[in-house]
Amino acid sequence: MTAATTPSGRTAPRGRIDKRQAILDAAFTVFARRGYANACVREIAEEAGVAKPTVYNHLRDKEDLFRHAIETVADTVMAENLAVVERLRDPGDDLRYALEGMAYRMLRVCCGERARALRWLTYAQVAGFPDLIEVVQERTQGRPGEALADRLARLSLAGRLRPCDPDLAAEQLLALLTGPMEARSRLGARAVPAAAMRAVAEAAVDTFLRAYGPAGSEAV
Repeated sequence: MTAATTPSGRTAPRGRIDKRQAILDAAFTVFARRGYANACVREIAEEAGVAKPTVYNHLRDKEDLFRHAIETVADTVMAENLAVVERLRDPGDDLRYALEGMAYRMLRVCCGERARALRWLTYAQVAGFPDLIEVVQERTQGRPGEALADRLARLSLAGRLRPCDPDLAAEQLLALLTGPMEARSRLGARAVPAAAMRAVAEAAVDTFLRAYGPAGSEAV
């Protein structure tokens, strides 16, 4: 059996890590399907294909399962968004096209079933788990926002955007995307058609470039 390194630096069997991941994946699926109050550890164990005691060997209780499941999915959504933003490292000659593509892909992540369930669960359990709002926002918005600010700063230095505060520019571009999507998806409670996502992406980028595009140039 192969081994892997745990966060503490110790070596753990790969099978144990894979089983823990299966449990967390199953937990998120069950929480998304049932809600926190109605979910039970037995159903999570059945979803993961393990015995109920095995779940407790990896995570202490239902609350621990919920926290780790939410954090794991938030990390996945963060990685997806960071990969999208990374595409701006080489935007090509048509910056508008590159920004629209990035914006549309970010909305696809935001409106995906997993991200919508993440938001719904986080909002629904804010009273019992108030700290998770900050955790989820940092991983799904904060880190991608920092990466986007870095890309916009480089574009500004290259003369493809106006001189600007890149953090503010990134915040405003993301607000132009997430604001309409939160309204159209009813805070993640319903799916948004691809055509609507593309329209929001194009409108957001158009507004952004009117504010931050090079002086005297509407198209970049």
